[in-house]
Parts: sequence; C-alpha cells; structure tokens
Amino acid sequence: MNQKEVSELRRRWKPEKNAVSRIYGCFVNAAKEIVADLDESLGMMPEEEAELYLSLLKKTLSGTLGKNLIDIVFSTQQVMDSPEHRLLTALRSSELKDGEARRTFYQTVIDRLDMGESSYLILLAHDTYDFAEEVFPYFLCAVCPIKLGRPELGYFPGDNEFHCAVSQSVAPPELGFLFPAFDDRSANLYNALFYAKKPDELHQEFIDAVFHTEPPMSAAEQKELFEAALSQALEDDCSMEVIQAVHERLADRIAQHKESKAVEPLCVTVGEIGAVLGDCGVAQEQIEAFRANCEERFGAGAALSPANLIDAGKFEVKTTHASVSVSPDCSYLVETRVIDGKQYILVPAGENVEINGQTVQILP
Repeated sequence: MNQKEVSELRRRWKPEKNAVSRIYGCFVNAAKEIVADLDESLGMMPEEEAELYLSLLKKTLSGTLGKNLIDIVFSTQQVMDSPEHRLLTALRSSELKDGEARRTFYQTVIDRLDMGESSYLILLAHDTYDFAEEVFPYFLCAVCPIKLGRPELGYFPGDNEFHCAVSQSVAPPELGFLFPAFDDRSANLYNALFYAKKPDELHQEFIDAVFHTEPPMSAAEQKELFEAALSQALEDDCSMEVIQAVHERLADRIAQHKESKAVEPLCVTVGEIGAVLGDCGVAQEQIEAFRANCEERFGAGAALSPANLIDAGKFEVKTTHASVSVSPDCSYLVETRVIDGKQYILVPAGENVEINGQTVQILP
C-alpha cells in the first residue's frame, strides 16, 4: 500500500463516514485470561464513546510506511490453503459476526503475544468501503495496553460512599493490522498491513502467530545491518567524510521525496549507495564488498528505505568523552584532524558561543 491508499482508508474512521456496525473485542489480564468480552452496537453507543473506539482503531493506520506500517506478504500456498489465512478470511467474510472465528483469533493472539505484565484490550471492527463500482470489505484489529492510574478517592453512588480506587484506561494501540491490504484501490488477499507503535518493537511473536510469515526486519535492525555493512566493507577507510556524504545524500533524497508529495514510499538501491561511495573515492573493490554485504543481509536486489538507514533530522558525533550534535544541514562543518599524533573533531565556533547558557569569548 502507498500513503495515498492508507490515508484514504484512515479518513473513513469517523462516525459519519464508515459502515462499522459493531465493535468486537476482549479484555485480557496479565495472567492471559479473558475477563470481559466486547460485542457492542456502534450506533447504540453514546457519540463520545463511539468516537473513542474509532479513534483507537484509526491509530493502526498511522505512522510511516516501512517503519510503523509494514507489509505482510502471504505465499500463494497460504492463500490457497492455510489455517492462518482461512481464519482471517472467515473473520472478514462474516463481517466479524462468526463468534467461533473471533474466539479462535483471540486465543491465537493470547497464546503468543508478549505484553509483559500489562493487561490489554483486543479490538476488532469491520467496514465496507463502497466507492464508484468497487466494494472493499475489510477489518481492523488493534491491541491496546491497559494503563493503571494512581489510587484516587472517588464517589460510588451505589454505596453512597467514597472509596479509594485505581482507574484503568485504554492506551493507544501498541500493534494492530488491516486485512486485506488495499492495493490499487482493490482488495489484495496476498497482503495485510501490520502496525507497530514502536518501529524497533514489531512484536514478531504476534506476526508469527497470526500471519505465520517470515517476520519483517524492523527499522532499527535495518539501520544496524546497514552500518555494519559499511564498516565491514570499508574498514579503515570508513571515514568521517564518507559517512557525511552518505548521510547528506540520503537526507537530500528524503527531503526531495517529501517536497514532491509522492504517494509511493521512497526506496534506494544498494547500487545507488555504492555510487555515493564511488564519488567519495572509495575503491571499487570495497564498493563491491559493500554490495555483497548488503545482499547477504537484505537479499539480492533489495530496495531500502533511506528513513530506516539514517536519522535525517540528526547528525551526531560521539567520542569516549564527548558528543557533538549539529544540524544535518551543517554537517559539512564537522572536520577531523590529527594534530601532534592525536585525533581531533573540529567544529567552527562562529560568533555566538555559550557554555551552560553563559555567553563566552574564545581568546586568541
């Protein structure tokens, strides 16, 4: 799915725009027990309550493609005949009204999902998007942690007394998914769109249990493997200047893509990054080693998301005793020098220099 398709579905999750009739789900405690089952008519709820449910589900369509929103791809064999795809299809085709399918799904999640000591709420809602001559039936799932508040004194009308109680509130979803994917404004039964609030915590145990597919690589893992591929291939030639050039080139691509408002996710090939290394004077042998390292880590012909490889809004240099952060636009100001056999990082001070907020002068 591209950003335009995600946004198109996301706009539907308002009370007046969707075709959601009921909200389903279950409340699971820290002991992995279902303590409450949810099966409520959206139309019979107070408006404020309905909006809160829809807002939680809508969150699973937020974030950055490739980071928070990950494509899950089923094999042809899975789509033809597999218990995981049959279950998802049964939920969709029954508009979530199949109670047995819902219970099977809940238990599948509960058996494998690791939410630590937190209780959580599983939410499900089915929508039918009817546009032009197309009809797209789909459902969203959201898994929301239950947060405990501070003990507070509250009034209990039934007892006509005040008691100390701990409030429990539903937090925004930690993870969730859309099934099936909405590709080219049509249903793609070979894909689902998985949501993770934290890009470096994809809850791969959930992905394995519900989709039974190879877990996708998180953004943090991609960045770590990319940096390792560079370091291993360049060895002693992995200099400040080379890393600056790679960072600047990728940051420029990210900025241009954002300005263009392109709907397709931005990707770069290993060959394009190899060309940047060549422009920096890196030897062809090392460039080939970098390409081989990337193919080993990411697969042959992999297209990588620049936003997962660098932090475009940050340029930081760390040493044993200090760290220096500069605006990415000014990363070219940072230099390295060896003076009297010692390595130094140099940054032009400019006119205004402060130490802990105090303006100081640099004496000649």
